Amino acid sequence: MSAEGPEPSEEELRAALDEQMRNIRVEDVVLQTTATLINLAGRRLGLSAEPGEDASAEVDLQQAKLAIDGARALSPLCPPEQGEPIRQALSQLQIAFAKLTQAPGGAGVEGAPSGPVPEAEDDLEAAQKARQDEERAQARSKLWTPPGA
Repeated sequence: MSAEGPEPSEEELRAALDEQMRNIRVEDVVLQTTATLINLAGRRLGLSAEPGEDASAEVDLQQAKLAIDGARALSPLCPPEQGEPIRQALSQLQIAFAKLTQAPGGAGVEGAPSGPVPEAEDDLEAAQKARQDEERAQARSKLWTPPGA
């Protein structure tokens, strides 16, 4: 027994969960998941350390990339009123990621952008197009073409 009273039964827990599931909206879950991914990306890039705290133990560029990609994929599904703050956060994360992966001696990450990263969300589409163009160029460079073609 806890100090607050008896533990809820399994039936009571199930009824409470059912009530929550009836009231929760999918948009809320998508928004919360996107925010969680953004926060995780920040931690994995070492951006969430308190002053004087060493965040290098949490830096994991593969995990950061996955979190950024996941948040980018979910962001169009978020409520419109949250779109701008999410885009700004993603832009900041992408800049930080690029700085870490492109710094001299920085660890490269497979699939990391190799060109400049946009400093504003308006440039994001241009950066995505540039990345797609670069991927196409890499794919073409792997294709065999007959001599003289």
